Amino acid sequence: MAKTENTVSMEKIVSLAKRRGFVFQSSEIYGGFNGFWDYGPYGVRMKRAIEQLWWREMVETRDNVEGLDSTIICHPQVWKASGHLDQFSDEMCDCRDCKSRHRVDMMEDTKVCSDCGGGNLTEPREFNLMMKTFVGPVADEENTAYLRAETCQPIFVDFHNVRVATRQKLPFGIAQIGKAFRNEINPRNFTFRSR
Repeated sequence: MAKTENTVSMEKIVSLAKRRGFVFQSSEIYGGFNGFWDYGPYGVRMKRAIEQLWWREMVETRDNVEGLDSTIICHPQVWKASGHLDQFSDEMCDCRDCKSRHRVDMMEDTKVCSDCGGGNLTEPREFNLMMKTFVGPVADEENTAYLRAETCQPIFVDFHNVRVATRQKLPFGIAQIGKAFRNEINPRNFTFRSR
């Protein structure tokens, strides 16, 4: 797409959002953390207003939708049963020359780095998108857990409990607002693709 005088770059949007108090890069005074964003005074007001409007329209005004606010950490067996532990991954490779990281499925040529044009790439390898953590005082395999990669996963796990507690008949819906955590290979495009 040819640039015209009306074209606005992503850099200008990010700069305006920062100056106006909507969104700041997380940990910016320490150099920033790629893919993480903090909502400023006006951004958090706008975000909360949108969430409240959505909740009112999608949950409170309907008889066939129930609300849920689930934890961000589920038992590891939830992620095993859903296939996330074994299959929730992308292939990636690194450029040994410019140190950039690439999703293989997003590359035009898997033999050439799209950033520097070099051909010194590592072999493609699996990159699990789940963010690992540990529950309890010891950081070992027995205490391994994962931050939820999907906001909907606890809805599936709690579906029966919600149905029984609310005496809902099928079909009905369950709504939730919250965060999901993904370890993106290349976060980009401002808040549209973040970690």
